[in-house]
Amino acid sequence: MIHGATSHASIRSVKFANVPNAYNHIFMKHEKKVWPEYFQKILNGKKTYELRLADWECSEGDILVLQEWDPETKEFSGRTLEKEVTYVGKTKNFTFWPKEDVEKYGYQIIAFK
Repeated sequence: MIHGATSHASIRSVKFANVPNAYNHIFMKHEKKVWPEYFQKILNGKKTYELRLADWECSEGDILVLQEWDPETKEFSGRTLEKEVTYVGKTKNFTFWPKEDVEKYGYQIIAFK
């Protein structure tokens, strides 16, 4: 795993606006777990992207609700951040997750502000 991701770390995605953008997209909020060391870097403004398994749909304009998750205790800290997705790029050329998952979903790198 890399960048605070846990396998199938999706908690849930919910529609938060019924007004489509110029691309006819309904904006969504996506709740995601983030390991403490990466959460802090995002909070400090040093880390402005996420590398995630592309097993869920994410688009520009969506909101990431990042929830600090401790992989050792398997508990949330209660700290959360909301970040607007500004770019989503997908690829299948990395080897951080099981080959079967990568072949099925690919990757997505998510930049936010």
